[in-house]
Amino acid sequence: MTLTVTESAARQINKQLARRSDAIGLRLGVKKSGCSGFAYVIDYADSVLPEDAVFEQHGVKVVVSQDALPYLDGIEVDYRREGLNEAYRFNNPNVKASCGCGESFTI
Repeated sequence: MTLTVTESAARQINKQLARRSDAIGLRLGVKKSGCSGFAYVIDYADSVLPEDAVFEQHGVKVVVSQDALPYLDGIEVDYRREGLNEAYRFNNPNVKASCGCGESFTI
């Protein structure tokens, strides 16, 4: 399993972690949602469970549960600013289709 964090995403993760002293990293997962089937879930990781995989790049940790690993294999986590909008972007090679609003995807 591979997971890549861009430098831009790592800077944003560090900014968010600075606001929450007990967080050790970012937790990334998926849930059934939206019109295409799945949506990404981002939260703080306050701990690492035995069944979690931890990926560390650019000084930040991204924690992924075992059940989400097949959906996220090869993903690149990026953070971009486009005009007035800024958000995490997920470049996931497993995605077969996504909905028009960009909120959900199919694998």
